[in-house]
Amino acid sequence: MVNNKLFMEQIMTSQKDWNPGLYLKFRNERTQASIDLVSRINVESPGSIIDIGCGPGNSTQVLHDRWPECIVTGLDNSPSMIAKAKNDYPSQEWILGDVTDINPSVRYDIVFSNAAIQWIPDHKRLIDSMWNMVNEGGAIAVQMPLYQDMPVCGVIERAASERWPQLADVMDIFTFHEPDYYYDVLSYLSDKIEVWVTDYFHIMDSHKSIIEMIKSAGMKPYLDKLESEKDKLEFESAALRNIREAYPAQENGRVIFPFKRLFFIAYR
Repeated sequence: MVNNKLFMEQIMTSQKDWNPGLYLKFRNERTQASIDLVSRINVESPGSIIDIGCGPGNSTQVLHDRWPECIVTGLDNSPSMIAKAKNDYPSQEWILGDVTDINPSVRYDIVFSNAAIQWIPDHKRLIDSMWNMVNEGGAIAVQMPLYQDMPVCGVIERAASERWPQLADVMDIFTFHEPDYYYDVLSYLSDKIEVWVTDYFHIMDSHKSIIEMIKSAGMKPYLDKLESEKDKLEFESAALRNIREAYPAQENGRVIFPFKRLFFIAYR
């Protein structure tokens, strides 16, 4: 069985910290999925929520806005993301750590995660752990990008294969499964499950905007493994060439960037 704690430590060792400013440059595109997920959660007046992989707190704030009387805790293993969240939302509770650091005796009415579990291995074990945190009458609610199903994934992999052998295993960092996998895992835990996929069509100012958006997420581990600024710039240029081919510009010069996201909710 995968040792999640060891794996997460290896990821943190091999990657540099996150850039909250770059991540939030596309706040609207990143937060809309949280808004959509939160609107579907049918838990009345929860008293406690944990947001696993809260990043700079944008998704946590969506939870707080819907249930302002609830205690909402944000958890993330990025020092820079937690520092940004604390600075922007000082009255809320923030924890620097990962899911393996959560006190197993503490329960929440909602265990929430937005665009984070793709960085964590062994999703069956992870979902079982999240389920064990949920109070009776509560729910787990998760959103993750289906990055492997999007053309941009192939674009980045193709750029990586051009001349950087050290990038050959980067995709191993991610964990993705199809929707039926998550239904099967959840069906052993709950009789009330919702699973759906939404295709968002982000209207980007240019092809470079797509690069800027993915640099702070799916493209980040590739850049982290490149040591020189020259290699980073050349890799970005190769990715940009491929993106121009994969995503033709519209008549007005803007670019439609389809983005597929998977959602699931299970009630206890």
